[in-house]
Amino acid sequence: MQPKIIVSSLDAERLEILLDALPPAEAAAHDGLLEELGRADIVAPQDMPAGVVTMNSTVRFEIDTPREELRLTLVYPRDLATTADAISILTPVGSALLGLSVGAAIDWPRPDGQLVRVRILEVVYQPEQAAEAVR
Repeated sequence: MQPKIIVSSLDAERLEILLDALPPAEAAAHDGLLEELGRADIVAPQDMPAGVVTMNSTVRFEIDTPREELRLTLVYPRDLATTADAISILTPVGSALLGLSVGAAIDWPRPDGQLVRVRILEVVYQPEQAAEAVR
């Protein structure tokens, strides 16, 4: 069973635009992200609960294969070059992070077809809680 995810209406809108702009071959690789957006509870940015991973959140999480703990900021591809310790939403792990709450875990396919379990340990920074959601 997949965990509940929450996505801000602003993030959902921007991500749908991003996915629509991708070339067809590349867009197919991100069907999982599109499916996640389709099942997400969408809320206004000001109603986003603390402890949920949103775009531009800095999150501490672990993956199980290989076992590793990371602290990264979830960003749009255009922001990779300007954000330290960033992960793109278009990577498999980046897509898995979006909308998860602290303590939640999800099994997500890697490009090689193997599943990786991603667990949220802490949302260090969330723009909605810092009143910086419009970026």
